[in-house]
Amino acid sequence: MRLGVNLPNFGPTALRDPIGDLARRAEDAGFDSVWVSDHVVMPARVESAYPFSPDGSFPWPVDEPWFDPLVALSFAAAATSRVELGVGVLIAPLRHPVVLAKQAASLDAYSGGRLVLGVGAGWMAEEFDALGIPFTERARRLEDTVGILRSCWGGETAAHAGSTMAVDAGLWCVPRPAREVPVLFGASTDAGLRRAGRLGAGFVGFTLADRIDPQEIRRVVETMRGAAADAGRPEAVSRVVYRVAGKADAVAAAIPQLAEAGVTEVVVTVSWSDRDAPGRTAELLREASG
Repeated sequence: MRLGVNLPNFGPTALRDPIGDLARRAEDAGFDSVWVSDHVVMPARVESAYPFSPDGSFPWPVDEPWFDPLVALSFAAAATSRVELGVGVLIAPLRHPVVLAKQAASLDAYSGGRLVLGVGAGWMAEEFDALGIPFTERARRLEDTVGILRSCWGGETAAHAGSTMAVDAGLWCVPRPAREVPVLFGASTDAGLRRAGRLGAGFVGFTLADRIDPQEIRRVVETMRGAAADAGRPEAVSRVVYRVAGKADAVAAAIPQLAEAGVTEVVVTVSWSDRDAPGRTAELLREASG
């Protein structure tokens, strides 16, 4: 079981502690990866249902800062040498895919091949409205974006004609990534999981430590891998990442059932104000994962 930790690229902690320092502390503690989140803009009032709270309410003040995830990970990359750098997840339909390809490839090349790009279609209609992007097109835009990313990452682009966006052949979008960037998908609907199986290297999801549902996780894994097999790429889908919110001892207790259900990496949150928390948490989780 690989272990990751969330870096606070939003909220008060993001302003208080340099994210590079936190990433270095995570690496020194023995974590395998560091992860950040994404939003571009916030409306004054969020009316869209937040998918990760029981009542659909958005749990954070809308005027708190959200640092750009790829910029945040650039600082993390400069301060570290080993940990993978994950976005879980970037709302890809909100970005121009060629610009995103350039940014992601630059970060991966500079970091020596450490970027893990989690992507999602997005859930907040108000965010799409603010940027003038049709919310109803988000799933198709996501698929087109991933196709264009891979075309650009080849160096000289191959033509990609999607239903919402396209890129011409013969363009040079360099640097190339240092490795084939793992693209993970974040939707746990059947359609989202089939998309992950057809196009991705795996899945990145979210759960609460006290509400883990092994049967649901097995459904996620089986649906995604079944779609990968149907697409003739069963070996391409290998990563199942879950960001698990809760106290460290609760997450540690859940690791055996997460592993049994098919999870390959657990990402946790630590109290960065406690200097010993990253090391103590990593040690606890390592013991639990055997």
